[in-house]
Amino acid sequence: MNKHTPAASHDIGSLAEDARALMAATADVAGEKVGEARKRLSVALDKAKEIAANVRNKAMQGAKAADEAVHEHPYQAMAIALGVGVCIGLCAARRCSRNRD
Repeated sequence: MNKHTPAASHDIGSLAEDARALMAATADVAGEKVGEARKRLSVALDKAKEIAANVRNKAMQGAKAADEAVHEHPYQAMAIALGVGVCIGLCAARRCSRNRD
């Protein structure tokens, strides 16, 4: 999950920079449609920033809750992790043995 976060953040940042550059490039262009498009783009950028902040906050809250749960119940967390690992291992082993036949 952490590997995708910087890439997504970079992509969103690039999109925002491109949108700002477009707004700056069209600042001197007169016209009702251009002005309206600039306003919509500005609103969309503000809304995207707000959504990104909400997603980031919810993700951090979820991570903190998971961290607290693991700290409160470490043995149960290890048992669950072990069980999930065994299940994944068995599924992978079956898939490999099927491919050999």
